[in-house]
Amino acid sequence: MRIRTAAPIALAAATALAGSLLATAAPASAAAHQGGLHFGAVQFDGPGKDDRSKKSLNAEWVNIHNNSKKKVQLKGFKVKDNTGYTYTFGSYTIGAGKTVKVRTGKGKNVSGTVYWNRGSYVWNNTGDKARLIKPNGKLQDSCSWGKSTKANKGAKNCH
Repeated sequence: MRIRTAAPIALAAATALAGSLLATAAPASAAAHQGGLHFGAVQFDGPGKDDRSKKSLNAEWVNIHNNSKKKVQLKGFKVKDNTGYTYTFGSYTIGAGKTVKVRTGKGKNVSGTVYWNRGSYVWNNTGDKARLIKPNGKLQDSCSWGKSTKANKGAKNCH
């Protein structure tokens, strides 16, 4: 009889504990992209035919967002794919709350957009992983995706 009496109390305690753990776990998991630099989105399969034209290469890009309250100097930060293709930022400051788009092809760097200056594609249409690496070599953020489909239109929201 004691077991039956204790069971509802134990169940109530376990439910309360689980509820409090879920309540505290939600903000922690949501906080992963609350501050600092992170990938915003990737257009890994640009619209149109993959013909290596300037337009086609620049239709492939990755966004890096600064979700902090301070500007960040990106000099020495790297963007890498699974193959090892690497873009290294020169002197570039990203403002608080701003985004910079790294386009695969060639062009003139301007505020909000930089160019990898490649003559071939970086991001695999069958699945890949973008990595944002700090100048000290530590991983800042990453974003993975699978195959390009009509549903995802060759894009991934990394948030």
